[in-house]
Amino acid sequence: MRAGAGSGRRHGGTAAGLFGASLLVAATVLGAGGAFALPSAPPSGSASPGGPGTGGTRGDQDESNGRRGDREDKGDKGDKGDRGDRSEEPGGPGSSGSGSARPTTTPPSTAASGPSTAGSASTSPSPSASASASSSGSAPVSASAKPSAVARPAPAGAVLAAAEAGPGAGLPTAQGLQQALATVLTDQNLGTVGLAVADAADGQLLYGKGENTAATPASTTKLATSVAALSLIPGDTRLATRVVKNAATGGITLVGGGDPTLTALAADQVQIAGVPADPDTAPASLDALARQTAAALKAAGTTTVVLDYDVTLYTGPLLHKNHDAENIAAVTPLMVDEGKVDPKSLADAPARVTDPAGAAAESFANLLKAQGVTVQGKAKAAAAPAAADAPVLGRVDSPTMARLVERMLTTSDNTLAEAIARQAAIAAHQPAAFEGAATAVTQELTRLGVPMTGVVLNDGSGLHPGNAIPPAVLVKLLALAASAQHPTLRPVLTGLPIAGFTGTLGKRFGAGSGAADAAGLVRAKTGSLSGVNTLAGTVVDADGRQLAFALMTRTAAPVDTARAAMDRVVARLAACGCR
Repeated sequence: MRAGAGSGRRHGGTAAGLFGASLLVAATVLGAGGAFALPSAPPSGSASPGGPGTGGTRGDQDESNGRRGDREDKGDKGDKGDRGDRSEEPGGPGSSGSGSARPTTTPPSTAASGPSTAGSASTSPSPSASASASSSGSAPVSASAKPSAVARPAPAGAVLAAAEAGPGAGLPTAQGLQQALATVLTDQNLGTVGLAVADAADGQLLYGKGENTAATPASTTKLATSVAALSLIPGDTRLATRVVKNAATGGITLVGGGDPTLTALAADQVQIAGVPADPDTAPASLDALARQTAAALKAAGTTTVVLDYDVTLYTGPLLHKNHDAENIAAVTPLMVDEGKVDPKSLADAPARVTDPAGAAAESFANLLKAQGVTVQGKAKAAAAPAAADAPVLGRVDSPTMARLVERMLTTSDNTLAEAIARQAAIAAHQPAAFEGAATAVTQELTRLGVPMTGVVLNDGSGLHPGNAIPPAVLVKLLALAASAQHPTLRPVLTGLPIAGFTGTLGKRFGAGSGAADAAGLVRAKTGSLSGVNTLAGTVVDADGRQLAFALMTRTAAPVDTARAAMDRVVARLAACGCR
């Protein structure tokens, strides 16, 4: 069917569009900061819902805001629009467990993302227990979480369901797609264009224009990071921040576990992308950690301690090549509120502290003081990693990896993306640094069968202008996430912003854009840097068929103008059956 016919069929249009949108959102809820699949219950003993500042996540939110887009230009900042890339998450105190600051996992029954992969962290059958177990050289992990009493929809299925589409529904043809897209693809505001369109059900390429030519992906790089991370790490894994006794100094050590969403804010002050955090996405609380620690110390008769902090989980440089102390924080395994100077800031690119780990330790010392425990002097970096068997005085856990990935994609959080990339590196036994993370993602995608010709990765967030990915590869990543063979990758789809509704697409596909009929029918990851704008995701066409697409452009046109032109291309896909 041609574009015209398809368009007419969907017309009458708003009702049909909203129906399609309802199907797209069937397995998700509009959580704070974007669309999240119904999550698992918060970890047992975890801090009350409160969360990371809003900062980073809004990365791509900036994208929704033309001005930011320009900022993104600053070097990936554009995506800084993606720059939301700041992030935050929940946690809960854990049990003593091993001294390693490796990720922990919650019981399979609470995981929303599906079965975990072999060789990754193990899960414990007991929600209240904290079980340690080493697997193939990785550090021990433990499980702590209560099964949720909330009924959950079947995983993933509804996310992929398309209105009235069945096995017999005809696929769009290359000729039909070419005719439908001919006019919108000649819009000069797009500049140089790369496009790939595939059947989301099996990844079959239906149409391409420069689909195998590598281009700057900007924040769509986060799709690669997410797929690799969820393939390497069980979706119910949580990142632990702990306080342990330090036998060498007689004091205590605050151990960073790689959770940038750890928050110093009170639960009622935590917001994600401007919305109060729900229990499943709320970040771990530094105050809860201080209360646990103070209680343990006072029970032992101690009210004065020496404090240091362990940031040895990561290696390599702290600063991203395009670090600007706004769109991304220094990358360290210990920070609170994504290193923002003002934890309550809702700015797309908030000012960041120079030393996130030192600031986190100082904040922790102040919280201990409020609980009646005095810290002598100023906290310093520990001289050596915390002992694996050091007694644990307190612990809080982040939201699950599945929830972190969803949040990172919805808000395009650069800081969170780099944290997730480092967890992938750890799981793949690579150095937890920019280079090691890029190697881990590249190797895992290769193992999954992703064609890596032309792919160059330098980071996990997409802020690096030297990254390169062909449109066909982005479509392959989306098809993998939709595949029945990879249910653990489903959060890659449920985390995609919904056109006109959530995350970095919340202000796109609006009235006057020429793409409003596709609002609710498109879920896609945005990306932008200076002169670069990308969009990759899924769309429901007029026949109810779910398509995967990747649109990559390089243009001198104003950011808002370029994005609107891109949105019209995707809207044309939604309006046609294209057979």
